[in-house]
Amino acid sequence: MQTLLDNLGKILDGFQLTVIIFAGGTVLALVLGTVLAAMRVSPVPPLRLAGAAYVNVVRNTPLLLVFIIVVFGLPEVGVQLSFRLFAMLAVGVYTAAFVTEALRSGINTVGAGQAEAARSIGMTFGQTLSQVVMPQAARSVIPPLGSILIALLKNTSVAAGFGVIEATGTLRNLGRDNPQALYWLFLGIAAGYIILVLLISVVFRVLEHRLVVVR
Repeated sequence: MQTLLDNLGKILDGFQLTVIIFAGGTVLALVLGTVLAAMRVSPVPPLRLAGAAYVNVVRNTPLLLVFIIVVFGLPEVGVQLSFRLFAMLAVGVYTAAFVTEALRSGINTVGAGQAEAARSIGMTFGQTLSQVVMPQAARSVIPPLGSILIALLKNTSVAAGFGVIEATGTLRNLGRDNPQALYWLFLGIAAGYIILVLLISVVFRVLEHRLVVVR
């Protein structure tokens, strides 16, 4: 227990990096996922095909392999970033596939009559999607989006295998240096993840109640 308290600063630093990676990955996943969802319901066949291909390939690819491609593959084509940014990119592009499917399921819950009414007053597909359909779709899929982002938070632990000393990486290093206190260190890191997951759950529960779609 004393080892845990003595290394509390390092543990907090690790969780700070975990939150940074989570935040960056979340922004990328939501933005990219929204674009891909629009592509998947687009009237343009090549866009639908590209969106479907991305989702099917990425969802069936292990996250570890995505990390390997990002961390080791991108530098080969001239993309040089810090390991922290590579970690954000990896979890972001991976999670975007799941965000896409969640949003697409939400789009399918919006009545077809609303899109038809929007087109009847001269709105384009882009205007209909962004101003009529997508706002309702996003509100209807808040619970699954919360679960997806909780999974993203836990997936940041994979970054520990690529030189990023986030929470899990901190546990690995401290456990190596203090094997006699591994049990307490594990409990401390686990408690930190539980707190973060509970915070995300509370935020999305509040959003769900405030933005609930009444059918």
